[in-house]
Amino acid sequence: MVCCVRCSKGCKIWCGVTAILLVILLVTLVVVLFLTVFKLKDPHITLQSVKLEGFKLQLPTLKLNVSLGIVVTVENPNHGSFTYQNTTAYLHYRGTRVAEAPLHEDTIPARDDHNITTSLTIFAGLTKFRDLSTDFSRGVINFTSTTTFLGKVKVLNLFKMKATVKSKRQKETSQFRNYPSIWHSRVQIRNFNWDRAFLLLSSASFVNTLGCVSHRERDLLLLLPLLRLLSSMDLHVRPDHCLPERKGRKRKLEEDFEDDRQISAPPTGHARDALLSDVKDQVTVLDSTFSWKESDRAAAKRATHALADLAKNEEVVNVIVEGGAIPALVKHLQAPPQAESDRLQRPMPFEHEVEKGSAFALGLLAVKPEHQQLIVDSGALKHLVDLLKRHKNGSTCRAINSLIRRAADAITNLAHENSSIKTRVRMEGGIPPLVHLLEFADTKVQRAAAGALRTLAFKNDENKNQIVQCNALPTLILMLRSEDAAIHYEAVGVIGNLVHSSPNIKKEVLLAGALQPVIGLLSSCCSESQREAALLLGQFAATDSDCKIHIVQRGAVRPLIEMLQSPDVQLKEMSAFALGRLAQDTHNQAGIAHNGGLIPLLKLLDSKNGSLQHNAAFALYGLADNEDNVADFIRVGGIQRLQDGEFIVQATKDCVAKTLKRLEEKIHGRVLNHLLYLMRVSEKAFQRRVALALAHLCSANDQRKIFIDHHGLELLMGLLGSYYNPKQQLDGAVALCKLANKALTLSPVDAAPPSPTPQVYLGEQYVNNATLSDVIFLVEGKRFYAHRICLLASSDAFRAMFDGGYREKEARDIEIPNIRWEVFELMMRFIYTGSVEITLDIAQDLLRAADQYLLEGLKRLCEYTIAQDISLENVASMYELSEAFNATSLRHTCILFILEHFDKLSAKPGHSHLIQRIIPEIQNYFVKALTKANSNNQP
Repeated sequence: MVCCVRCSKGCKIWCGVTAILLVILLVTLVVVLFLTVFKLKDPHITLQSVKLEGFKLQLPTLKLNVSLGIVVTVENPNHGSFTYQNTTAYLHYRGTRVAEAPLHEDTIPARDDHNITTSLTIFAGLTKFRDLSTDFSRGVINFTSTTTFLGKVKVLNLFKMKATVKSKRQKETSQFRNYPSIWHSRVQIRNFNWDRAFLLLSSASFVNTLGCVSHRERDLLLLLPLLRLLSSMDLHVRPDHCLPERKGRKRKLEEDFEDDRQISAPPTGHARDALLSDVKDQVTVLDSTFSWKESDRAAAKRATHALADLAKNEEVVNVIVEGGAIPALVKHLQAPPQAESDRLQRPMPFEHEVEKGSAFALGLLAVKPEHQQLIVDSGALKHLVDLLKRHKNGSTCRAINSLIRRAADAITNLAHENSSIKTRVRMEGGIPPLVHLLEFADTKVQRAAAGALRTLAFKNDENKNQIVQCNALPTLILMLRSEDAAIHYEAVGVIGNLVHSSPNIKKEVLLAGALQPVIGLLSSCCSESQREAALLLGQFAATDSDCKIHIVQRGAVRPLIEMLQSPDVQLKEMSAFALGRLAQDTHNQAGIAHNGGLIPLLKLLDSKNGSLQHNAAFALYGLADNEDNVADFIRVGGIQRLQDGEFIVQATKDCVAKTLKRLEEKIHGRVLNHLLYLMRVSEKAFQRRVALALAHLCSANDQRKIFIDHHGLELLMGLLGSYYNPKQQLDGAVALCKLANKALTLSPVDAAPPSPTPQVYLGEQYVNNATLSDVIFLVEGKRFYAHRICLLASSDAFRAMFDGGYREKEARDIEIPNIRWEVFELMMRFIYTGSVEITLDIAQDLLRAADQYLLEGLKRLCEYTIAQDISLENVASMYELSEAFNATSLRHTCILFILEHFDKLSAKPGHSHLIQRIIPEIQNYFVKALTKANSNNQP
């Protein structure tokens, strides 16, 4: 028994110890598992894509709403699933929250990936709008997203633990903790037509607008061209260490070369040192990998691509050159020497790829003029010309096509606006292979070759001649008929540069059959091709009169007139240029007007673009030379537009003045009779336009015929009486003023009238002299001695006083009750001497006295003096004064003043009443003036 009891106790102790050990082991195992296998690991959050879904611009507060669709992948490396609740992702731009995106509840399986798709809208106010536009122009946008995932991790389907997702690093990773997730990404704008955007922003008519708008409006105007193109953009994520992309390009117009370049701040300080070190590393790679070993070729390819990527940012180009990249890149424009073992390799590793990368990088470096000569001096031209011939070895593959295209583009950029390099290209034999490539099967190669020839031909006669001698014209003319807009645009550009300032080549181009294809390009879908075609037609028509006729006969006029109404300012400018040259032929002048060219050309006179305005004015000058167009000018209101236009440059002002003079010279004979017929039978509005035009353009000899005999004056008076149409009133007043100036050889306000010669001239010494005096006037108690013989000869009033039945006949002393002494003395002095100095302060009283005593000569002198003081404020009272004292000359002067200053006078109160009151007198005045003028001109 004792033994059994002892065994039982020992067994219990052993079981207890075993249980304790098992518990400890189990706890240890659980702890180890939770610290190792089941430990919460950092999930990886990756931004897969960002896609632009739309944008909205809110006015007038100037807010931009951009909708983005994003896909984020969350990789859960844990052995437990994670179920998170509904949450929100916040997007920050430059430290400011600009968007929110809802994220709905979901579960991420254990050790699995999970895609989260959502959309968000960026709300950018004015300040961020400017910053956003700057990043757009750089091609890179930096956003920061902050998201907190609140949920539970389920382990072994037994335990659930609360957790929060947060990214600790500023890239694409995150881990479970109690604070938000932060990931950073750099979004690059690809497939974006930067050339189109910069072309829109650099237009003349657009830049001229910026000077007259507010800062807020200017921000909007500068960004609108970019916003118009946003809908065609694709956004792709790229790593942080990559640089913004820029694509170097050549010029777009004959004399305007534009680079499709990225604008960003140049690197400084540590960033510059790091960049320079990176460049030197790539140069070292290139210097040490000039062989056909596959590893060397791969390394060289990566190095050329890295340098090209860096060179896409123009601000770092100087650093790349400083790092010695040019000699290394030039070296790799040629294939490495082949060893015996290399010749057995087929295909060769990375064949053509390294050379292509080198040519591309050098082309980007050549966009800076100071680097062009450095590249050429390093021997690049010879190798580039050799690359143009790579296809002749019989192989045709995409790599060769791309290589040739890059070589042609590099030559284009090297020769851009550099006459010496253009000559070097010719001397290196670069023109014949470029001409040969115009017939290449790959259209991109054709386009690149044409672009290079276009640059080489610009302002270089020797290059032009060699291009023609290489028989490029037939192929170029075939390219003009291509349906590919990029092809025919480059072709017409080459021909345009060949023809410019080269009459002999122009003849060869026409003989080769270029005229009809160029005319066909006027209807191209490509506005740049249309513009180049219009410019080329203007060059064709500049000197050859037969060519002018042929261009019109082959159907160029209608599309050119349609182009005048395009929103593209440069397109309108070139169209007006071509029409101006075509309008130097008499029959073309009538044809252009008949096809509706007058109205759009006249509208272009309102343009704020000086060059466009001048081209339109020159075309109108040509059309005005044809008598058949005069009536059309008047019918569409052309005379008023020419007279009222505000012209920017002096040359345009002179051209418009010559146009009006040319039209004026046509107003006689057949043209005048036609206009008089229209003024009689047409609608009232057209009749008035004819009357207005004739008032400005007719000769003085025809005024009575037009305005009295054919009632043109009534039409003008009708305009003046149009109280509810101020513009018509003003036009009528200006026309009447012009008519009066032609009718009168000397206006009353121009000079003082001569004093009449008195019939009895006694002289100054007898004024108020008692000697031989036979009559005394009592004025204000003072005695004034006079002589009857002098008074009798001076006026009918004194003759009636002394020879009639009045009491003054026999009186010795005569009292003058209503005239001041100073006025009476001046009046008597005029009677005795025939002249007197009249001051403004006494002129009106003296006029009253002169009218009372019928002294016409003195009245005219008084009227002249008073007329010098006529102003907008007193013209109404002056007119009343002229009526009160029958001062005809003063009344006529008031009428002319009112007509001359009608625009300013119309703003004064009582203006309408005054005009209504004087219209009958105005008509009487013109009837007399025109009749008198016509009588004076009779032989």
